[in-house]
Parts: sequence; C-alpha cells; structure tokens
Amino acid sequence: MHSYADKATSYFGNARKDIAPLLPNTLGHVLEVGCGSGATLAWLQRERGCDSTTGIELFAGAAASARAQVDHVLCGAAEEMLHQLPAQQQFGLVLCLDVLEHMVDPWAFLQALVPRLSLGGQIIISLPNVRFIGVLAPLLLQGQWTYREDGVLDRTHLRFFTRKTALELVKGTGLEVLGHRGNAPPTRTGVGKLDQATFGLLKEFTAYQWLISARREVSLS
Repeated sequence: MHSYADKATSYFGNARKDIAPLLPNTLGHVLEVGCGSGATLAWLQRERGCDSTTGIELFAGAAASARAQVDHVLCGAAEEMLHQLPAQQQFGLVLCLDVLEHMVDPWAFLQALVPRLSLGGQIIISLPNVRFIGVLAPLLLQGQWTYREDGVLDRTHLRFFTRKTALELVKGTGLEVLGHRGNAPPTRTGVGKLDQATFGLLKEFTAYQWLISARREVSLS
C-alpha cells in the first residue's frame, strides 16, 4: 500500500513560487495546510514579510524540518489539526497547495476552513487537472489509467478534478473566486510546445494543474 510516507524527501521541500501572481498585496497571518518542510512559508516570510506563519503537516519528519523556519507547526491530519488552532484565530491568507485531492472529503474540509479566513482574507488552492492530455491520451487510445509516484495520477490521490469541478468546489463554500490559472509543462516538452503554439487556447488539456484564488467577503456572524 502506497502512502505519503513513501515519498522522496524532495516531495516536501519545494517553495511554490508559482502562486506569486495570485498573492494579495498584504498577507497578514498565513496558514499553509500541508506545509511540507516549510519552504513556501519561509519564502513568503522572507520575500513578502507576512506577520506570522503557521503550518499543518501530516508527517513528523517534514514537520520537524518546517519548525526550523516556520513560526508555528502542527503535526497530524489536517482535518483534526484545524480544530487544534486557537478558537478565534484567523488568517489573511490560507494555502492549500496540492492537498485537497488527498482528502476523503475535501468539500467538508474547505467549508471548515472558511471561518479561519479573516473578512477579506484570501485562499489559494492548487489541484491537479484530470483532463490533462497526459492522462486523457493513454486512457482514450490505450485504455490505460496508470498510477504513478507523483503527478496527476499520484497513487495517493483520492479525488480528481477538472477546471470546472475545481471551481465548483471553491464556489460551493460561498467564497468569491478572484481568478484562476493553469500550469502547463515547460515549453521544451511536447505538451508545453502545444500550449505555447495554441496561445493557451487548449489550456483545459495542456494544464496539469489549476491554481485558484478566492476571497471571503461575507461575515459568518
């Protein structure tokens, strides 16, 4: 049986600088769900000067590494650790980068996250795109749906999303979607060249991942 514990150490250590275009001007207090070794939070602290950083990480080894560069780290399942945060604590920015697809009920978890956003606070989510041509072509032409160690068909993924259903996931919480963008492979690859040649018009198929930015506009009181 495959799990996160089988992942290479590098899986937990990359700063997600691709979210930069979606970041708000002021970050405030930042929470990252699935913070890995804390590289993204450390980058935000260093480059954007957020007020504080909090991370939730499932695995003890990655969490221990995160504590060296993140202000507060909780180790355990995010669905449980969310309730370990101080009752009234809210954040100006919450990150869920490639974590919701690993959850049994990402809809319920995202709904539980909304009260943790301050009014006007922003959340950035990334989800793999199951409509990616690298998944569709083998499925349609060869009948293959082959799980891998990472990527869209990562063995540990429990849920799968397209652009439409990813947006529906976010909108279903009542958050206001501010924007979204697709990450395509590098231009040196065949799919990357296709994305560039078609000026992004085939992004539904050339994007392996969707990034979504949304904001809490309504008070829950």
